[in-house]
This record gives sequence, structure tokens and C-alpha cells, in this order.
Amino acid sequence: MLMIQASTPIQSAAAKVEASRATARPLCVDLDGTLVKCDTLIDTLLLMVRTHTRDLALVPGWIARGKATLKREVTARIRLDVATLPYNQPLLQYLELERGRGRRLYLATGADSALADRVAKYLGLFDGVLASDGRTNLTGHNKLRSFEERFGAGGFDYIGNARPDVPLLCHAGTAMTANPDAALRRAIRAGKFVAARQFIDRVSPLRALQRAARVHQWAKNVLMFVPLLLAHALQPQRLFEAVLAFVCFSLCASSTYIVNDLLDIEADRKHPRKRRRPFAAGDLQAKTGVLLSAGLLVAALGLAAFLPGRFMLCLVAYLVTTLSYSLYLKRVVLVDVVLLSGLYTLRLLAGSAATGVAISPWLAGFSVFLFLSLAIVKRFAELQNIRAAGQVPSNGRGYLLSDIEQMRSFGTSSAYASIVVFSLYISQGDVAGLYPHPQRLWLMTPIMILWVSRVWLLASRGELDEDPVIFALTDRMSLLLGATAVCVLLVAAIH
Repeated sequence: MLMIQASTPIQSAAAKVEASRATARPLCVDLDGTLVKCDTLIDTLLLMVRTHTRDLALVPGWIARGKATLKREVTARIRLDVATLPYNQPLLQYLELERGRGRRLYLATGADSALADRVAKYLGLFDGVLASDGRTNLTGHNKLRSFEERFGAGGFDYIGNARPDVPLLCHAGTAMTANPDAALRRAIRAGKFVAARQFIDRVSPLRALQRAARVHQWAKNVLMFVPLLLAHALQPQRLFEAVLAFVCFSLCASSTYIVNDLLDIEADRKHPRKRRRPFAAGDLQAKTGVLLSAGLLVAALGLAAFLPGRFMLCLVAYLVTTLSYSLYLKRVVLVDVVLLSGLYTLRLLAGSAATGVAISPWLAGFSVFLFLSLAIVKRFAELQNIRAAGQVPSNGRGYLLSDIEQMRSFGTSSAYASIVVFSLYISQGDVAGLYPHPQRLWLMTPIMILWVSRVWLLASRGELDEDPVIFALTDRMSLLLGATAVCVLLVAAIH
């Protein structure tokens, strides 16, 4: 015990000396995946797909001239908003602390110098910037040579996140990591270097994948079962076909949701709620999203091969429409809401095609009006929330705050038109062939009136989530009304 007490001051002094040396060494920080949780090159290319589509034809030529040329050319055309990038907050706090202690900080990145300079200027933390210059791609051994020329062998500390950073971390005076990828974690386990600190700022990958796939949106695909339910044709074979159709549409929908989020990364980061989406927040890398989207689409098309060809046509139509919507049509006023409502009706048609159960013109008319109202209320709620926040629309949708009252008129008229169609339907004589007590279906009308009126009232108050599907799944009153509607249908169908 005496020996431990006697050695404690010596150990403390040695630690102070080492800490002093570490403070004297410049700290070099990588950008992509380290200081920010995303890959700025991939993000820039995705933004180019949306805003400079014609320039994509030049990308192969830039790649042939080297990655540094690609970064220079892309950065010259696309300007990422550095203020909205998903910064690693624990790392940022550490850098601010080190800066306050008088330590020299350098942003050392393979990104182009134009982007790196803007990041450094925005943060105001760095004494210098080392970055790709259009000729040299400053990664891996190129970055190490640059460090040793400037700071001397081992005369720097470094923070990185990926396999190309291994040479720098192995030669750094103090090696640190931020959100290390799988390859870098293997290098640590192999003993190639010791990570003195780790700065982790990410959510569970499984949770991020679930959010990216928007599994909760699969609820929309329950519409596949509506033709079977309304026709009272619940045979096992048809139920199996409906379930398979549900799975196909769900996988395809998740694939297109990911594509939409990838193309909307820049816009989502400026949105108070959407900035928490996995790709915008950097919780999932964009390249992961590309692979995941492709895998989901292949699975959807593969399973669809086991269903009738008409269903495959519906699935392809859904895919083409949603991609067209994501790439361009979502920015065309009114066309976007008409397409959204049409996609709901397409789900009904796909369910009919998969099971061979025809849908009536009444159901088609009812769905068109109801789903158009839901699509409009989504845009109305967005505008209402923007106005309440004292902002102006900046998401490229083309709507103005002055459109709010007109959108309310369109949406409420369409909602009540759907109820009129339903009322006309239950007045038809052939309804008795499906329901022994068709007059009891009139109890559905006050339920529908109450629900659509409540949706629009809450939207007008700014209390509606911008996605009416999420609202319907989480709102207690909506769930209660839905359960009551099911009871009414059962009572009408019981002999």
C-alpha cells in the first residue's frame, strides 16, 4: 500500500507531462464520417441528381481523371449548406474544449478544399485546412505524407473513422476515432493502434434501418385487403395472395421511400422534423441507402413473380409513379396531391389484380375523393405549420402560404364528396346481396363525417401531424372510430 501511495505523484506527474505534450501536438480531424456523420461527396452527388441532372453525363469523365478531379468538379457545381450538416456533437464539444486550451486544430479531409474551407469558416475552430485540391486526393497515405511534411513524423494527433484512416492513426502521437466503421473496429481489435478516445454519436443501426424503411407506412398497404373484405371473399388462397401482394408493395414502398429520402437529404436537413430522418441526420450512410433500396426492390419484384401478371403491372406502375414523384412531380402544384391520391387507389387495384376480386365503381369513386382529401390535408398541414413558425415555404413544393384557404376548400370538398359517394352506394339495391341489413350501413356516415371533420379541424388548428397516416395510427379517437366502423360492418353483415 505504501508503494502505491509513493508512486502516485510520479504517475500523476508523468500523466501531466504526456498531457502537455499531447496539447503541444496539433490535432488533425477528418471531415467525412468523423466531424460530420455523412459522406459529403455522396451527398453532393445526390443533390446533383436533383438539381443538375444533365451534368451527370460528365461524371464518368471526371472519375477517369481521378477522384480529386471528381470532387473538384462536383463541388464547383453543387454547394452544400454547411450549417445544416449532421455534425458529431460529442466531437464538436471536445474540439471547442481543446481550442479553448490553446491547442492548434486542423481540418484534414479528402473532401475538396472549397467545401472544407466553408466548413472551417462556419465552425471557426481550425487554424488551417488540409484538403484535396483537384489534383491530389488527400486520403490514406497521401494525407500521411502531407502531415509528416508539415508536422514531422508522429508530430500530430489524429481523429478518423474509416479504413483509409488506419495509416494516420498508426503514426499519430495520439489516435482517436469517431463513429468508427466495421473495418476500423477490426483494425483496433487486431491491435494495429490504440484508440485513446472514441466520439460516438449515432443511434442503433437496426432502429435507423427501420425508420429509413418507414415500416409504419406499410399500414397504407392494408388497402390490398379491401376488395376481399368488401366482396366477402375470404378464401384461404385469396388471403394468401393478398398477403403476398401486401409484402410486395411494402418492400417496394420502402425502396422508394429510401430513394426519396436520399434525394431530399439537403432539404430535409433544413426541416425542423425531417432533419431527424436517418440519412439527413447521418445515422445511415447514403451508400447504405442505395444498397438497401436496390435489395428491397429486387425482393419485391421477385415475390411479385408468384402473382398474376396484372399485379406485376400495378407494382411497376406504382414504382414508376413514385420515382417520378420523387424526382420531379412532387414539386408541381396540385399534380403532387392528385398523384398521391392515385397511389392509394392503385393499391386497391393491385389487391384486386392479385386476388382476382373485382372492385366496384363505387369503391373506386369513394377512394379517389377520400384519398385526395388526405393528400391535400398533408400539404395543408405543412403550410399551416410553416406559417405558425413564422417561416416561408422552402421545400420546393411550389405552394405559397396564401394557398392555405384554397387548399382547405379543395380538401374539405373532396372529403365530403367521398361520403356522398358512399351514401349513394348503400342506397343501391345490389348492396343487399352482400349485406343482409344494408340499412344499418347508414350508421357509417356519421362516423365518417366525424372523422374527416376532426382531421380538418385539427389541421386548421395546427395540431395535425403532417402525415395523416401517422395521425390515424396514433390518435385514440381515430382508432375508436375505426373500431366502431368495423362493428357497424359486422352488424350489417350478420344474418
